[in-house]
Amino acid sequence: MNTKSYLLTSMLTIVLLLTGCGNQENQSTNATESNNDTNSKLEVYTIIFPLEDFTKKIGGDEITVTSVYPPNVDAHIYEPTVKTMKNIADSDLFIYTGAGVEGFAEQAEETLQKEDVHILKAAEGIELLKTTEEHSHEDDVAHTEEHSHENNAAHEDENSHEDDTAHEEEHSDEDNAAHAEEHSHEGNAAHAEKHSHEDDAAHEDEHHLHGDQDPHVWLDPILSIKLAENIKNALIELKPESKEIFEDNFTNLKADLTALDQTFHETLENSKTKYILVSHAAYGYWQDRYGLEQIAIAGLSPSQEPSQQQLTEIITESEEHQLKYVLFEQNVQSNVAKVIQDEIGAKSLTLHNLESVTEEDIKNNEDYFSIMEKNIETLKTVLN
Repeated sequence: MNTKSYLLTSMLTIVLLLTGCGNQENQSTNATESNNDTNSKLEVYTIIFPLEDFTKKIGGDEITVTSVYPPNVDAHIYEPTVKTMKNIADSDLFIYTGAGVEGFAEQAEETLQKEDVHILKAAEGIELLKTTEEHSHEDDVAHTEEHSHENNAAHEDENSHEDDTAHEEEHSDEDNAAHAEEHSHEGNAAHAEKHSHEDDAAHEDEHHLHGDQDPHVWLDPILSIKLAENIKNALIELKPESKEIFEDNFTNLKADLTALDQTFHETLENSKTKYILVSHAAYGYWQDRYGLEQIAIAGLSPSQEPSQQQLTEIITESEEHQLKYVLFEQNVQSNVAKVIQDEIGAKSLTLHNLESVTEEDIKNNEDYFSIMEKNIETLKTVLN
C-alpha cells in the first residue's frame, strides 16, 4: 500500500470516528423509525460503469445508485477523496469488481468493513483469465541469447589467442580486456538499465495492479450475467421485500446480455480477420470467448508501455496482418499508440472499455448495451 493510500485510510478513519460521535444520539433516537421504514430506497455506491448500470437496471425504483468515478477517469490509477469515502461508508451497499482493477477499494475495504455498509465484490465466483507475459518472456529470451553469444564469442576469442606469441598475447589480452570492459560497463549496463527501468518497472506495475489475472470481466456478456446475479442477490439480502422486483429485472437483463453475446459471435464468425491493434490489453475476454486476437500496445495497465524491442515487434506484426486501424480508448491517452499509428499509416477509431463513461456518454444517456453496440460496429469496420 503506498503512502497516499495510508493517508487516505487514516483520514477516513478520523472522519468516521468524529462523525460517529456527533451523530450517535441522532442515530439512537431514529433507529426504530428507520428500521420500520420498509419503503425507503437502498443507497448504493458503485465503481466500474457496468456495475452502476446493472445495479440501476436490477434495482429500479427501489434503490439510488451513485458512481464513485467521475467522467473520463482511468480506473487503474483513480484515488477517491476522503469525502467520497465518507459517502461510501454512510451508504447501504458498496459494489466493486474485486478483480484487481480498483486498487483503492481493496485497500479501503478493511476500514469500510467496520462501518454499517455491505460490501460486494461483484466478480466473486468468476475465474479470471491468466496473463501470458508473452512480451516479457521474449525479452528475457533475447536478453539471455544476447549474453550467451557475447560470452561464447569472448570465450572463442580467448582460445584463439592461446597459441600466439607472448607479446601478441599480452597486447591481445590488454586490448580485448579494455574492449570487453568498455562493452560490459557501457553497452551491457545501458541494456540492463533500460530493461530494469522500463520492462521490469512496467511488469512490476502490472503485477501490483492486477497480479497475473485480467480484471476486465465486464467486457464479456456471459461473465457479466454473473456480475449481475451477484448484484441481484446482494440487493435481495438487503431488501428482501423487493425480491420479486429484483428477480424480474435481473431476468430481463440476463436475456439482453445473452442476446449481446450472440451478436458478438455472429460478428466474429463473419469477419475477414480476427486481429485488432488496441492501445492496451483490455480485451482478453473477447479473445478467449470469440477468438478475437488483440495486438496490445500497452499491457493490462495503460501505464505499462512497451520497450523498444516490443515496439518493433508490434509494428512488424501489425504490418504482417495489414492492420489499417489503431483502436484508442475513451479514457486513456497513449502517445506510443500514436507513434505506431504514424509508423504503419493507420487510421484511428475508438473502442470503449466501459471502465468509466465520458461526459458525452452521460449527456446522451448511454448505457452498457448502447456502448457495446457501438463497439460491435467498430469491430465490424476493423475486421472487414
